[in-house]
Amino acid sequence: MQKDIFDRTISFLLGASWAIIFFGSIITFKTFLILGLGLSIFITILFIIISLLMVLALDAFAINREKLVEMKKQTKILENIYNSEN
Repeated sequence: MQKDIFDRTISFLLGASWAIIFFGSIITFKTFLILGLGLSIFITILFIIISLLMVLALDAFAINREKLVEMKKQTKILENIYNSEN
């Protein structure tokens, strides 16, 4: 099955988001380590939570797109059934 441009874009953004979470958490931890270990861990966890919300939003876009495609298929089937009865 060939993906359209929307699916490829969402897949790319999901991969980039996971890379940002991984490398961003390391950079955030090392940046704030000079202020103390506890604060650095807290800010890193906060960064990870906010970044995961971005991943969830992108995943919601992908799921809603799949839902739209399925609803279009169902509508077409229902229209065929309605037209065959008349």
